[in-house]
Amino acid sequence: MKKLLKVKKQIGVLKKNSKNPFFKSAYLDLNDLLNAVEPLLLDNGLILLQPVEGNKVCTVIFDSETEQELCSSSMVIPDNITDPQKLGSCITYFRRYTLKSLLAIAETDDDGNLAAKKSKPALSGVRFAQALTKLKEGEIKKESITNNFKLTQEQINKLK
Repeated sequence: MKKLLKVKKQIGVLKKNSKNPFFKSAYLDLNDLLNAVEPLLLDNGLILLQPVEGNKVCTVIFDSETEQELCSSSMVIPDNITDPQKLGSCITYFRRYTLKSLLAIAETDDDGNLAAKKSKPALSGVRFAQALTKLKEGEIKKESITNNFKLTQEQINKLK
């Protein structure tokens, strides 16, 4: 753990370098996070691995001399993410956050507005049928359904 303590002392505060235009917030890009942290870990004989194991994104730090795992962190990938691009974004996001949390990297919570955003309500079968009728009659647009409600995959397929 002394090696990890040495790395922690060397990291300092990392600056956010990327913008999220959707939430109008700044964040620390994964590549810059790795560029800042990985050389310090390697200089101290520590190896960083970030495998995807089953449905989890893991971040693990090993001591290269003792070959022991020093610490790890993981996040479960939600089952409803099946689109390859969304899955890749999720993995990148989880790699960034598991590493930041593992090393307790200080940063203001600009991404907190995403977590604080209210989730969309589900649309029951009856209400979805009513919405489909209104959609067919031109009373509402498809976007008003998709933007305001959490839909099941079956409902999404019916909207296509």
